Amino acid sequence: MGSERLAIGIDLGGTQIRGALIDDAGTVLHREAMATAATAGAEAVVAQIAALARAMAERAGGAVLGIGLSAPGPLDALNGIALSTPTIAGFTDFPLARAVEAASGRPVLLENDGIAAAIGEWRFGAGRGLDHMVYATVSTGIGGGVIADGRVLRGRMGMAAHIGHMIVVQGGAPCACGARGCFEAHAAGPAFVARARGAAREDVGSALHANAETLSAAEVFDAAEAGDALARRLVGEEAELLGLGFGNLLHLYSPDIIVMGGGLSHQFDRLEPLISPAMRRNVLPPFRSVPLRRALLGDNSGLVGAASLLFERG
Repeated sequence: MGSERLAIGIDLGGTQIRGALIDDAGTVLHREAMATAATAGAEAVVAQIAALARAMAERAGGAVLGIGLSAPGPLDALNGIALSTPTIAGFTDFPLARAVEAASGRPVLLENDGIAAAIGEWRFGAGRGLDHMVYATVSTGIGGGVIADGRVLRGRMGMAAHIGHMIVVQGGAPCACGARGCFEAHAAGPAFVARARGAAREDVGSALHANAETLSAAEVFDAAEAGDALARRLVGEEAELLGLGFGNLLHLYSPDIIVMGGGLSHQFDRLEPLISPAMRRNVLPPFRSVPLRRALLGDNSGLVGAASLLFERG
């Protein structure tokens, strides 16, 4: 396939495993996906990862540097261990990297999914050429990664930047982590949809009322654009919450840019004009010029970032 170096990127999620063949320019050459056998146990999931990796290697004629594996945390990424992944059975203190190496016969580098996506955007996307960047994914949860002084911030056990578990509301909504008031519990996609459904049930004058029980985030944004008062309020509240959390990230990490990815970033053009002013209201003057940008690699950020770990290692 030419003289470029090739690597396999695998993005492991609770519902889907995605694999891609990626070159050292960050180009996705081929991509496949399968549903995660999340309840079948760790060995079954490892077999799925190995099968995807084999399919990618066949596309490359076998000439790949290895596998970059992006997975949900908490992880001890430095030692290749899944510490406790609640969405996948058997992923508690599980030596994930070693198991995938044994099943695939290829070297494996493990990375937290938020950090992997941050690396992808830093090396090949919205943060390319910058020394200071925060990536935030807002989807079924909130996660991210930080580039500080031109280096990936990994921290103890590679567990830095669990940004979804900043407390933004003291004594607020319960989070899956066991705490209350986490950024994720208030501003992630499921929290937004739950608020919207609850409000739509009560507001018989809103266009959202008729479909209150099955309402989706996209429907709320569409109704807001059409001028529905309740939908506009809900979108405004979501933007305020995101602006609060992103403002905290500015104070903590002093980045050149905040990059937003994940499912809600599909509504970036509608959200950004509301998030950015909210973010600026919550920060000291020197931070107010920092822009919020959409992830350029979209859903491929984590795949590209994971694969690029092999290029960095050489």
